[in-house]
Amino acid sequence: MLQLHYHPSDASLMPHIFLEELGVPFELKLVDRANNAQKSQQYLQLNPNGLIPVLEDGELVLYETPAILMHLADTHPQASLLPALGTSERAHAYKWMVWLSNSLQAQLVLYFYAERYVDATAMPDFRARVEARIAALVDQLEAQLTNSGGPWLLGTHYSAADCMAFVLCCWTRNLQRPASSLPALGAYLTRMRQRPAVQRAVATENLPETFFTRAA
Repeated sequence: MLQLHYHPSDASLMPHIFLEELGVPFELKLVDRANNAQKSQQYLQLNPNGLIPVLEDGELVLYETPAILMHLADTHPQASLLPALGTSERAHAYKWMVWLSNSLQAQLVLYFYAERYVDATAMPDFRARVEARIAALVDQLEAQLTNSGGPWLLGTHYSAADCMAFVLCCWTRNLQRPASSLPALGAYLTRMRQRPAVQRAVATENLPETFFTRAA
């Protein structure tokens, strides 16, 4: 059985949603970040980077979220959660999944873990600069949704890229200009929350409403 090593609200929520979309049997294995389990010797044997998630598929151990999603899409082609191989649509799906990971998620990590990169005196300016970069990237997502004609990131075809975009947009909820405040993205996030697979994953991870909207 597929096993997903996860922690609630982390990047592992992306493949968790995807697995729910596939409707295949899988097992969730909690990585207890409160006890730094992601840095344990046992976990580092799965992912030497000490990051979440990890997918175990039989003898295959896979980390890096886009790779996990692409693998699941390739091994479950009947779900049609990526466009057909060899098409320009598939190439664009790859582009957006890599962009979401390498551009938007990377900047969000810099923002949330600023203390890893600068000292306390430099942190306000550092965060402000990173937040400005995040805002520009969110604008790109807004433009893509508008230009694709929707209702999904790639257009009419719901895909693995949506699992990524949804979670990363939720991570912007407490920024000065969250993704939900933009017209196309706001409507998109509402549509995503209405998907049964998203609702099942959110319920299983027991995520509060504050995961989606700015904390009071």
